[in-house]
Amino acid sequence: MEEETLRKGPWLEEEDEKLAAAVASLGERRWDALAKASGLRRTGKSCRLRWMNYLRPNIKRSRITTEEELLIIELQRKWGNKWAKIAKQLPGRTDNDIKNYWRSHLRKKILREQVRIHIYSFLNRMLQEYFKQSSTDEYFLAFLHHCRPRFPQGWFFGFLC
Repeated sequence: MEEETLRKGPWLEEEDEKLAAAVASLGERRWDALAKASGLRRTGKSCRLRWMNYLRPNIKRSRITTEEELLIIELQRKWGNKWAKIAKQLPGRTDNDIKNYWRSHLRKKILREQVRIHIYSFLNRMLQEYFKQSSTDEYFLAFLHHCRPRFPQGWFFGFLC
């Protein structure tokens, strides 16, 4: 009994067309049966992922907006890494798109902000403690607080924030 070998690797345009035609006639279910019926030498899982992440007509190809970014941050904080659940709240975005955007952009951005906040609060506490113990008047502290935003973005007294 000779078993047909499954194709792996990049998808060809003809395969995409066959898959789109099969989904149009059979619907988005029973992916193993759909893969066999369409004549593709791919697994059902491979067909499902190709359709869901690349070929579906309602997929948004544009950049993720600020509103979407804020919603992703809020939902990730609420639900954790439940990308499919988060994707349901963002029509046209796939769970794969959201996961990749989180891992390549948002997670790093949030970590940078948290580090900056911790450093500023630490320096603020240190300055407050210093001026509580010193005889210097409050005007100097107010002056320092007033000048802080004038330092280049991300730098404060030589510390990277």
